[in-house]
Amino acid sequence: MVASFLYLARLPVTMDFMSIQQAMDKGEGEVRVRGWVHRERGSNKLKFIVLRDSTNVLQVVCKRDNFEDWDVIDKLSVECSIEVTGTIHKDDRAPTGYELRAAVLNVVGESHQYPITRDMSIEHLANNRHLWLRSRKMIAMLKIRSTVFAAIREYFLGEDFIEYHSPIFQAVQCEGGSELFGVNYFDKKDVFLTQTWQLYAEPAIFGVEKIFTIAPTFRAEKSLTARHLTEFWMAEMELAWATFDDVINHGEAMMKHIVKKVLSDNAKELAYLERDTTDLDKLVNTPFVRMTYTEALEKLKENGLDVEWGKDLRTLEEEKLCEFYDVPVIVTHYPKAVKAFYMTEDATNPDVVHGCDFLIAGVGEIIGGSHREHDLEKIKQRLVEDGEDPSEYEFYLDTRRYGSVPHGGFGLGTERVIRWLCGFDHIKDCIPFPRTPERYKP
Repeated sequence: MVASFLYLARLPVTMDFMSIQQAMDKGEGEVRVRGWVHRERGSNKLKFIVLRDSTNVLQVVCKRDNFEDWDVIDKLSVECSIEVTGTIHKDDRAPTGYELRAAVLNVVGESHQYPITRDMSIEHLANNRHLWLRSRKMIAMLKIRSTVFAAIREYFLGEDFIEYHSPIFQAVQCEGGSELFGVNYFDKKDVFLTQTWQLYAEPAIFGVEKIFTIAPTFRAEKSLTARHLTEFWMAEMELAWATFDDVINHGEAMMKHIVKKVLSDNAKELAYLERDTTDLDKLVNTPFVRMTYTEALEKLKENGLDVEWGKDLRTLEEEKLCEFYDVPVIVTHYPKAVKAFYMTEDATNPDVVHGCDFLIAGVGEIIGGSHREHDLEKIKQRLVEDGEDPSEYEFYLDTRRYGSVPHGGFGLGTERVIRWLCGFDHIKDCIPFPRTPERYKP
């Protein structure tokens, strides 16, 4: 395609490009910007274009009398990519308070009958996810998502953790056999996509003591809920010489750091998403609520939900519990029967373990953590009780045979945190290309 150049006057086009936000920050004078046509309207004499780039949107005005080939202007449609040189000035009537009077316009890439318009169905948007990523909603999410990932790294590096990576292909399960994705690995049996880095992370803490990761995780859950994906990203940490309180305290401190960072760096995106940040502001300076599983059941019973002791908390109970508080709730000391084999038994009550879940209103669990059992025989016993063959876990059991120490860690579901921060109804809006039991493309 041959680019189309339209001139009002021989203004210098050697001027450097600047972002739309930089042009608006300049406020007045000649500027040169580029982006995509977000909206367009007009008549045979005047064309109004809302131009989008990654930083903001800007109203561009083209007058017919100023262009030799008006047909090119008249045919501009949504998602055409263009370059514009002109004069910017403040105009309160424009969508973002500034208007650019076009003097030179260059069509870089044409766009015909863009398949996404207003009020499209969720299914249509999912089928066109590769294009929906251009929407201002998705752009805002992607920026917040990037901040969340950066904040996680910033927190752990600031606490002298090192970043560590475990394999995606794994030969043992950690969270539950029914949720494993089997892989055809050169005709080898019992190879799976990782559910968590944990079993391959724990060996490293006996060398470097403090580690973290942000990595993809795979769960073959057939759950079609607003908080489940089959592929998602987890931020996980593991810490040598840790107490159970150390694990919990790091989880709370990391969450506060994430929220501070997003409030600081993404105020514009939160405003666009119309996210009321009252709860976020409060969370930063308020201790999280902490209670045992037994205390949580008592609180629920007082409010009409009678849960049998020993049953895991469902989404219904988690959300109900969160309704009573305006900060996250940390539930600890769950029944051993509903938690994983690697969690430490409580010294005063062997029926419960040192496991914790962080719960947030509207989302439910966002962090799951525990103090790790370092008694070799207890781990073997739990594996047998879970129907596992301890001989398949020899590499893991070796960590308890040779210089074991108290340690612990947690995993945070990044998409659940992003959903909460953005105020979205569904977790599918919190990752570029969501994977669910019903969708694996585009």
